[in-house]
Amino acid sequence: MKFPKVTVVLVSAALLFVLWEQTRERPPSVDASRFTNLTANPVERSVAMDWVVKQIPALCDDTIGQSRRSEAHSTCVSKSEARTSTCRRGIYDRFPSVIASEEVFRDLFIAAMSCLAPRSGLVD
Repeated sequence: MKFPKVTVVLVSAALLFVLWEQTRERPPSVDASRFTNLTANPVERSVAMDWVVKQIPALCDDTIGQSRRSEAHSTCVSKSEARTSTCRRGIYDRFPSVIASEEVFRDLFIAAMSCLAPRSGLVD
């Protein structure tokens, strides 16, 4: 029986990648104050979308109108998290890579909110 050299090399490379991923420095978390003066301090579209995705529980609060302990809220969160990659692709196709105005950020947030936690059947 031959020694599986290729398999050993691939598994070793995968383990090295996992180890590197665990030890590398994480970027600092972004809060809402980061988006207050976009003209002077533009933000990348991916950073804005990361922040919007972290807002999913709050978006479901507004969409569902029930407590975070309810089954409807947890269903909303799980469905929203499942849609994140689809919503990201749609946002990345429609918006510039650098968000430099509050109007563009507002439009990006509303589009992402509508995609991640759509309101259906609600009349305001």
